Amino acid sequence: MNWKSARLRILVLVMVGTILNYIARNSLGALAPQLKLDLQITTEQYSYIVGAFQLAYTVMQPIGGMLIDRIGLTAGFALFAVAWSVANMAHGFARGWLSLAAFRGLLGMAEAAVIPAGMKTIGEWFPDRERSVATGWFNAGTALGAVIAPVMAALLAKHYGWQAAFVVTGGIGLIFAAAWYRWYRSPQDAAYVSAEELAAIQEGQRPVPVSATTIRSIVGSSRYWAIAVPRFLAEPAWQTFSFWVPLYFAKERGWDLTQIAMFAWVPFLAADAGGILGGYLAPWLQRWKGMTLEGSRIAGIWIGAVLMIAPGCVGLVASPYAAIGLLAIGGFAHQVISVLINTLSADVFPKSDIAKANGLVGMAGWTGGFLFSLAIGQFADTIGFAPLFACLGLFDLIGAIWLLALRRRLTFAKA
Repeated sequence: MNWKSARLRILVLVMVGTILNYIARNSLGALAPQLKLDLQITTEQYSYIVGAFQLAYTVMQPIGGMLIDRIGLTAGFALFAVAWSVANMAHGFARGWLSLAAFRGLLGMAEAAVIPAGMKTIGEWFPDRERSVATGWFNAGTALGAVIAPVMAALLAKHYGWQAAFVVTGGIGLIFAAAWYRWYRSPQDAAYVSAEELAAIQEGQRPVPVSATTIRSIVGSSRYWAIAVPRFLAEPAWQTFSFWVPLYFAKERGWDLTQIAMFAWVPFLAADAGGILGGYLAPWLQRWKGMTLEGSRIAGIWIGAVLMIAPGCVGLVASPYAAIGLLAIGGFAHQVISVLINTLSADVFPKSDIAKANGLVGMAGWTGGFLFSLAIGQFADTIGFAPLFACLGLFDLIGAIWLLALRRRLTFAKA
């Protein structure tokens, strides 16, 4: 991919949107210890606040995908970016756990479109051979936003108060919304794409039969369930890293807000590496190991699943820095899995349905994350975090076994 190519510039644009999206959503986790004190929130109530976001996000993903498929990426993604910016800024007006949960639910509804929109963008702009690489860089935006969020939110909260942290981390999304609306166009409508590049994009994409055009037909297809179940089992790890790790270090390791800001970003930096390298892993396996397209995706998911044993061992180490190291391996491993599962959804569904299908796959994932967060809220104060982290070490292995068993259900079109 030439650095002057239009698709590289589009990839940078969608990455920026993803970074800002994750800065907004992950600010809550960094501010959780302070919010619990200032607003007198219990661990169980905090789980409901997290759950409000997760439930709204879960339900809204396929709806957001359908809206983007219907009205187009240009207006659709810009509209959702404005909505998530305003919703995050509203967090600064919370006066208790109920109002914070309400604002969090609105944020979840607005942010649900980011992954379906990003995958539809990649499905439109990138040929098959580059798609997992592009997804890897796009997914790196999620982790990079999560790296920036705790540092940015903690510094803003320390100097200006936690209210200002929400206003600033939300407000910067409005700039992206304007930029996206101004510059994004589909390849065939973009004046900035050359005829040669347009031909390379179109010729490099295998036709996928348009056989799933409704939610019912997508959910009724075996290829959907082949991908959705591993996503259901993978997502609890990312939700735990995003919303619970700062509270874990405050509660069980005795860290204050400054220490959390200094170290809580490390697993997300590792996740960036996992997202990028995971994208390159599939084409490497195809080129050097002779694997098929779907085989390379599944092999990469298996590698990530084995590495996910590491965060399951967090409760076995005495040092908080060793715990950070194990969580960093988990962040790396999860993003390898996430990149390749998301790429599969773009591989096996037609471009007209990518946002909708990816939203439905994401809905399955976020259902898993939502249920696991509720479990943390119920059990963390009684049994501690260690057994809950241990579960994360098992979930992805089960998902990898499921995907391998249903490999033949992933119906790839012939060129």
